[in-house]
Amino acid sequence: MLAAIDRPDLAGALALARDLAGAVGGLKLGLELFVAEGPAAVRALATTGLPLFLDLKLHDIPNTVAGAVRAAAGLGVALLTVHAAGGRAMLEAAVQAARSAAVRPRLLAVTVLTSLDAADLEATGVAGAPLEQAVRLARLAREAGLDGVVCAPEEIVAVRQALGPEPLIVVPGIRPAGQAAGDQKRVATPAEALARGADLLVIGRPITAAPGPRAAALAIARELGRAVPD
Repeated sequence: MLAAIDRPDLAGALALARDLAGAVGGLKLGLELFVAEGPAAVRALATTGLPLFLDLKLHDIPNTVAGAVRAAAGLGVALLTVHAAGGRAMLEAAVQAARSAAVRPRLLAVTVLTSLDAADLEATGVAGAPLEQAVRLARLAREAGLDGVVCAPEEIVAVRQALGPEPLIVVPGIRPAGQAAGDQKRVATPAEALARGADLLVIGRPITAAPGPRAAALAIARELGRAVPD
């Protein structure tokens, strides 16, 4: 279980991360914090000792993405995202850059954002349901040599069937029973996502917006029957 530290201030992010140490298995750092504070934020949160998932969804020409992957690898992050829609050449360039790093991050391809539905995809020229597009992009990522993918809960089973047992499946859009979906359209409870075959859950607002984030994280871990979060 990874807690999404989606806030722009380093002091607050660091305080939250320290509060969650021992209650979650790692931290997801996204664009909001990285754009506001830069690589210094990654280095600061690394002092918690928790594995870091740098979720930048890199999407650019192959040479640019390769350079960004090398820079991110130098920060010692455990997981790093690129966007599968960048195409095979971009994905392969990212893989080669990661493999050349002294400390190699595991590369994940983002498939279809959990905030999108079929109508949103159609508006961008993508025919078919989010599930079809997620499987298509997951296969592309596997062929390019990435370590895994990020997909919505409802796509886990189909993506696992397409990829086989080895690739990592990381799943956002997690909402405990009774909580609002917010701006995400394709969600599931933590237990549902694990039952479908997720390897790692990314949980943001249900933990970070709770009155007691640490207590909320531990409650989710207990709900899943896990004494030690992963």
